[in-house]
Amino acid sequence: MSTPARDGDGFLVDMGEWSEGVMHAMALEDHVHLDVEMIEHIRLARFMYEESSMVPRIKDFAKALGMDRKAKGLYDVWKSGPMKQIAKYGGLPKPTGCV
Repeated sequence: MSTPARDGDGFLVDMGEWSEGVMHAMALEDHVHLDVEMIEHIRLARFMYEESSMVPRIKDFAKALGMDRKAKGLYDVWKSGPMKQIAKYGGLPKPTGCV
């Protein structure tokens, strides 16, 4: 599967083109292995986005996962910039501010 158009940071130009197949194609193109936990994070972020029309702030996302506000568990899984990566592979807008 080819990936739809992406901007310079790798985010979809048109959020409407996202699907789980596109998510996997983007990750493959970026040499990122998405495991089951990462996919669950992406699904939760998409659900939270649908509820609020905003990419969740990292402290709110961590709280939804039962983590403390420092979100160490997210950094253990995603290594750096968890919300940016979760949003990117989730077909969500680029996070701004304190995510």
